[in-house]
Amino acid sequence: MNRQHAITFFSLVIWLSAYSQHTVQFSVSLLHPGNFTDSSLFIAGSFNGWNPADKNYQLKRAGNGDCYSVLKLDDGQYEFKITRGSWDKVECREGGANIPNRILKVSSDTFVRIVVEGWADKFLRKKRVSTARSGVHILDTAFLIPQLNRSRRVWLYLPPGYANSSKRFPVLYMQDGQNVFDDSTSFAGEWAVDETLDSLSGRVPGLIVVAVDNGGLKRLNEYSPYDMEKYGRGEGDLYIDFLVKTLKPFIDQNYRTLPTKENTFIVGSSMGGLISMYAVLKYPDIFGGAGIFSPAFWIAPEILEAVNQNGGRVNSRLYFYCGGKEGETMEPGMEKAFDQMRKLSGSRMISWVRPDATHTESFWREEFPLFYLWLMEK
Repeated sequence: MNRQHAITFFSLVIWLSAYSQHTVQFSVSLLHPGNFTDSSLFIAGSFNGWNPADKNYQLKRAGNGDCYSVLKLDDGQYEFKITRGSWDKVECREGGANIPNRILKVSSDTFVRIVVEGWADKFLRKKRVSTARSGVHILDTAFLIPQLNRSRRVWLYLPPGYANSSKRFPVLYMQDGQNVFDDSTSFAGEWAVDETLDSLSGRVPGLIVVAVDNGGLKRLNEYSPYDMEKYGRGEGDLYIDFLVKTLKPFIDQNYRTLPTKENTFIVGSSMGGLISMYAVLKYPDIFGGAGIFSPAFWIAPEILEAVNQNGGRVNSRLYFYCGGKEGETMEPGMEKAFDQMRKLSGSRMISWVRPDATHTESFWREEFPLFYLWLMEK
């Protein structure tokens, strides 16, 4: 090996070591194994899009009855929980109370010991009562998505006074519809969008909200514009085509909307934040504003190339937000996309990080009124 090749080789070794992943070993035991010894356990967290049944993160059974998994993770802070394959079968306290997301900080090879106290579905709970207000309706329990050959529940919020006026309203399209209006259908808490809009009625312009349920185990695929090595085909292009070419025309035809770009908005969190960003880039003449909450840009780094290619075509209102406790990659990834957009686009934009906030519905719920007021400013 000559001197130049030696320098190149050792430089490569140093570069690779700086960006190498760490081995994280998980050991999971059950405080009360009961009848659950044959159940499959999964790790769901910020490193896999919170998929509760991701086979890439399924735990293996050890000889002593415990479960284990070995992952490779980059430096950073992550949040996660243990599930039995769905969010209604997520771990909880021994008495049935919810637990906060577990926090994992990775800076070297790590061993994580976890004791699961109980499972949420094994406790008798009061029937969850609907919290949706009178302005909320189910547009359809099985609205056809022809682009994906699937159907989905779609929610509709009409502002106070809609039925007794001839006024037309802007429209906001939201992802993860289960969590938008109703605590009884939410899998992680509701955003209380209807309560917020009702409380602000008369102070700021009202609007119609259309919320589409996510596709469950297909959520990552539908909200990703790009194919993913671990999670398969990205279906985000087709999903956004559904919003623009199927759902929006239906809403504009059947309700008193202001259908122009300046009155058409989109918002989502996590993977929903990613697809909301992509929607503005793909259809800059359709969406005049977007709420990009805690965007999962880490799962689709190609979004930065889309910004470079299409950001100059965007002239909309863009609201970027994330929490300071969402992991060490969340804020830098969001700020990089924001900075690139600011260089290329004449859009009115804002980006801020709430230091104490984690990757949860409760903080997005608190953020939504601020986004809405900012969006409606003249």
